[in-house]
Amino acid sequence: MKALYTANELKNVRQAGQILARIFDGLKKRTKPDVSEKELDTWVESEIIKAGGTVAYKTPAVNFPGAICISVNDEIVHSPPTDYVLQTGDVVSFDLVVEYRGMNADSAFTMVVGEQPTGKKKHLLNTTERALYAGLDVIKGPTYTGTIGAAIEKVLKGGGLGIVRELAGHGVGRKVHEKPSLPNYGSPSKGELIKPGQIIAVEPMAMLGKDPIKQAADGWTYATKDGSLAAHFEHTVLVTEDGYEILTK
Repeated sequence: MKALYTANELKNVRQAGQILARIFDGLKKRTKPDVSEKELDTWVESEIIKAGGTVAYKTPAVNFPGAICISVNDEIVHSPPTDYVLQTGDVVSFDLVVEYRGMNADSAFTMVVGEQPTGKKKHLLNTTERALYAGLDVIKGPTYTGTIGAAIEKVLKGGGLGIVRELAGHGVGRKVHEKPSLPNYGSPSKGELIKPGQIIAVEPMAMLGKDPIKQAADGWTYATKDGSLAAHFEHTVLVTEDGYEILTK
């Protein structure tokens, strides 16, 4: 495998991913009815700092108004934490980047607040998460972005979900967003070739509706145009000679 990163950089991105995974474990337990988004945001920031990491979203390169993106119901991604108090049945997506000694790891998950998902909510979450792993499982060493996108698209389309085409996965590592762009649709063996040694964030975003998405007045939040529920799952992975290594699990 070509050494695109030093051994120390790989050690640091793995550490960033481990910090992130631990925070997500704690977040799943703390996300309950009557807890506000800002309360969760404050806890996430304190945990990053306690672990020796850097709050990537608050660095000058990103300048996001929060430590974590918290997107509820029809909000897809990039929603800043607010005073909104979570309610039973809310569909909430968390998207987080942790920086550790100059290296970044990025991950996301969606859950239902205060109850087990059922019906359309369960279908939305299960299918979107399944699409993530379908996209990862086609990574067999050198892999085209279109091959990953096609695998994700097949699962989402097969589940009757709308695909968020305006947003995409991406390279990650020394910066929060790097090349290549990884759309959640495509054609096998098309697009840009991802090579062993590269670090990428694969992140299907889907919705129960099919309309185009919209950006909110805050300049950050993307939401479904028709008000339908949305979901988002993501892992950062290191591409290897014959597969991949999940760094955020």
